[in-house]
Amino acid sequence: MIRLFRLALAWLLLLAACSGPQLADKPNVHAGPAGYPAAEVAPSARTVQPEIWFVTDRARLDGAPPAHPYGSGRSAEMTFGKATVQFGEGLDWLALVARSGGGGEQGAIPLRPVAVTERVRFPPTPLPFDVVDGRVRTLPEAQAAWEAQAAAFRAEIAAALARTERREVTVYVHGVATTFEEAQGTLANLWHWAGRPGLPLLYSWPSGNTGFFGYFRDREAGEFTIFHLKQTLRMRAATPGLDRINVIAHSRGTDVATSALRELAIAERAAGRVPRRSLKLGTLILSAPDLDFGIMQQRLVAEQFGPALDRINVYINPGDGPLGLAQTLLSGQRFGRIRPEDLTEPLRETFSRIGNVHFIGVEEARPALGHTYFRDNPAVVSDIVLALRHRAPPGGELRPMRRLDVNFWSLHRDYPAPPEPRGPAPGD
Repeated sequence: MIRLFRLALAWLLLLAACSGPQLADKPNVHAGPAGYPAAEVAPSARTVQPEIWFVTDRARLDGAPPAHPYGSGRSAEMTFGKATVQFGEGLDWLALVARSGGGGEQGAIPLRPVAVTERVRFPPTPLPFDVVDGRVRTLPEAQAAWEAQAAAFRAEIAAALARTERREVTVYVHGVATTFEEAQGTLANLWHWAGRPGLPLLYSWPSGNTGFFGYFRDREAGEFTIFHLKQTLRMRAATPGLDRINVIAHSRGTDVATSALRELAIAERAAGRVPRRSLKLGTLILSAPDLDFGIMQQRLVAEQFGPALDRINVYINPGDGPLGLAQTLLSGQRFGRIRPEDLTEPLRETFSRIGNVHFIGVEEARPALGHTYFRDNPAVVSDIVLALRHRAPPGGELRPMRRLDVNFWSLHRDYPAPPEPRGPAPGD
């Protein structure tokens, strides 16, 4: 019993620590991959203080400073707005490009939050409803209030999309033990290194609860937020001028994202529509997914989740420390630690037939006990930004990596350079 308690304590402390430095206290510093695609950045995005759009159901903090308005409390009201971040200190755009590896010496670039501006606040959910002749109906006044805010939301996004060269939105759904500011910085980094395509949108749910049971409170907050994420994705898909929605999710954020997308896909198919088209779903990136592998098979594969998206990239590391401890305590193999041999033959055949699900093993992910390699490991950052920039499958010229099995790939340390050919083993 004592041993189990110590294991649980170590696990919870590791998960609480995995989020890294908080922007409120320390700048988010990340060097990123080499070769910044400055020529691909739209003129409207060439600034050292870009805007990151966001939707959150975090509660506001009383008396909080303008750049740090939200805590880990829940809100029944969704808020939509934009947050401004600052790349570097005293840099102009050309200097930022040079520091990013686009024509000068590459170096670490500090990133800090500057301000948050709320644009739309939705009515609290659930909206009041009644039942008429056996049919559920939202009360007209409540529905009208919601639709008015949804129209304002779509108008803001449509206007912003009109200023971009790629009519797409990249949504980031963070994991547990993550503040609003930290998630904002992570998305800003990924969007920047990808060449700032389309619009970045942070979906920030009420994680970051502290204390011994903080992880479990965050898991419950992830259940709380699913309805709001579904509403966000529905409104985004209905925005005029939008071609594609990409989603990046990390750790427990993968459960939030896939639950919302699964329920949306079921509803679209029930209405006679093709989810990939009607929801405009592009690339889904699942990094270090904190999901039970068996539950994933029954809730996602059995519901034919994969065909609802253009492509799914799952970044895995069998040595992921926090997921290993979670696997011990929860008695369910974690999706983020699977190996090729963990797939049954029927599952392997299913993935082979649909052809759009790829498992990417991260070599020597560090730190050894962490699982934030999706933003800390240069090889993983490189592959994520190349996947977003080119929408190419793994294994080709644009994303060179070694195939391990039907849809398992190995992301080598010196990526994106192709791996060196391997000679015969001794004795061959």
